[in-house]
Amino acid sequence: MTAQECRVQGVFMAVSEMGAAPTVLLDTGGESMVPIYIGLWEAISISNALNSEVLPRPITHDLIIEVFRNFEITLDALQIDALEDGVFYAKLLLRQGSRTEVMDCRPSDGIAIALRYPAPIMIEDTVVEMAAVKKDGLPGMVDLKDYL
Repeated sequence: MTAQECRVQGVFMAVSEMGAAPTVLLDTGGESMVPIYIGLWEAISISNALNSEVLPRPITHDLIIEVFRNFEITLDALQIDALEDGVFYAKLLLRQGSRTEVMDCRPSDGIAIALRYPAPIMIEDTVVEMAAVKKDGLPGMVDLKDYL
């Protein structure tokens, strides 16, 4: 399986006649984007990371980064590696000295962590093929900060 690096385009509320859903958009460099619908708190955390906003007290994703630093754990990448029944799956690729670990995580948590570390966000080509939406085919996207 082959993966490509992607970039977080932003965090939005996808607004349609059915309601609004927090969405992170991944840009793979083509004519399409990969939307991942996520929870509101994860959306806020990703938005904070994108805008380099640090809260007065650490939230869970900040705490994880501090644990990584204090225990000299390297985050090599976040790998979004599967899409099954509409659910995305991801793994954190971690290294401490000569030891490597692959840990399952929700993509939204992995993105929030990878942006803070910072580490590359990789997405399997098969996932892009299944989930990519042409930019003009996305539902109405309102920036999260503007929506809130």
